[in-house]
Amino acid sequence: MLSAYIRAAMARVTVKRLDESGQYFLEIPDLQGVWAVADAPDEGRAELQEVLEDWIELGLSAHEHIPVIDGIDINLEHFAGVGH
Repeated sequence: MLSAYIRAAMARVTVKRLDESGQYFLEIPDLQGVWAVADAPDEGRAELQEVLEDWIELGLSAHEHIPVIDGIDINLEHFAGVGH
């Protein structure tokens, strides 16, 4: 399920070229703080995915709500009753 969430989030990436530096700014809308700046879009996507993975790990460990994307809910409370 985590892999599906990451794929769905990465499908929402927006890319903007920064005029002043020529670099690219990539972000995932609705995931506050998930962004990257790179010299090329492909490089930025790889960096952004690492940022996303770290953001998810930190959010889950801090019991913060992770936004549902495309119906995929990875929040721990979603699984609280599973197996009990």
